[in-house]
Order: sequence, then structure tokens, then C-alpha cells
Amino acid sequence: MLTGKQKRFLRSKAHHLSPIFQVGKGGVNENMIKQISEALEARELLKVSVLQNFDGDKNEAADELARGTDAELVQVIGNTIVLYRESVENKQLQLP
Repeated sequence: MLTGKQKRFLRSKAHHLSPIFQVGKGGVNENMIKQISEALEARELLKVSVLQNFDGDKNEAADELARGTDAELVQVIGNTIVLYRESVENKQLQLP
């Protein structure tokens, strides 16, 4: 579980990132979770964009992504989800 200070630090780092995944009308599926998990191992911090044609609740989609990838949900703001998971081999960020 991340502390408030750690979440604030991660939000500041994620501000400059562009979303690399999109959740559309198909919703969250196993293939997407697998790809996001691999990307988290490589990058540690990433953004996921929720498209306008997504039928479900974006907060539920964020929780599902976080559970499926075993990541921490940093933030859901607007239509953007920010996820963090400490990398085993590519450690880049040092949390405060």
C-alpha cells in the first residue's frame, strides 16, 4: 500500500507521461492485463486512457486492472488511470 507522500511523488512523475494503453468498448480483458503487466515490469509507472465508448465505470476498470496486474492504483483523474508496480529487474523509481 502506498502512502500519501508516495502517491504524490508518483503523480508528479506520471504527469509528463502519455497513455500507452486504451480501454475501449471491449472493456478490460486478459490479453490487456497481460500486456499492461509486461509494460509495468519494463516501466514501473504508466498511464491508461479510458475511451468515450467504454460502457462501464472507469473506477471499476481501474480496480480490475490494478488487481489483475498486481499493481498499485495511483490515481484516476478524468479518463486517465495511473498504475505503479515496482519492477523486479528494471528498477527506475526510488519512492520517498
